Amino acid sequence: MKNFVQEGKKLDLTAPHDLSSGDAFIIGSIFAVASNAAKSGSPVVGTCEGVFDLPAKSGAAFAVGDKVSWNNTNNYCDAPGTGLYPIGFALGMGSGTVRVKLAEVPTAAA
Repeated sequence: MKNFVQEGKKLDLTAPHDLSSGDAFIIGSIFAVASNAAKSGSPVVGTCEGVFDLPAKSGAAFAVGDKVSWNNTNNYCDAPGTGLYPIGFALGMGSGTVRVKLAEVPTAAA
């Protein structure tokens, strides 16, 4: 079809701050995980779909299916709350991480 641009699983974006591959970030209402390292203001490929092990707030506990939000100040996952960005749902916990299925919808601070 002549108007198709791309699948949208990965987006060419501009790093909002220095990122390592695997770091999560927010640009506007886009939540993504960096596919490559990038300095602030440099191109970065952001993956917006899939399942990722992301850092969790110390002491946080998520059951499978729990909603997961992103604390964009401290760069970790937390339970939903004021000022946090909904990003998906939990599939399990690891040591200091939560496995998250990204919601694939625009996010905004609660």
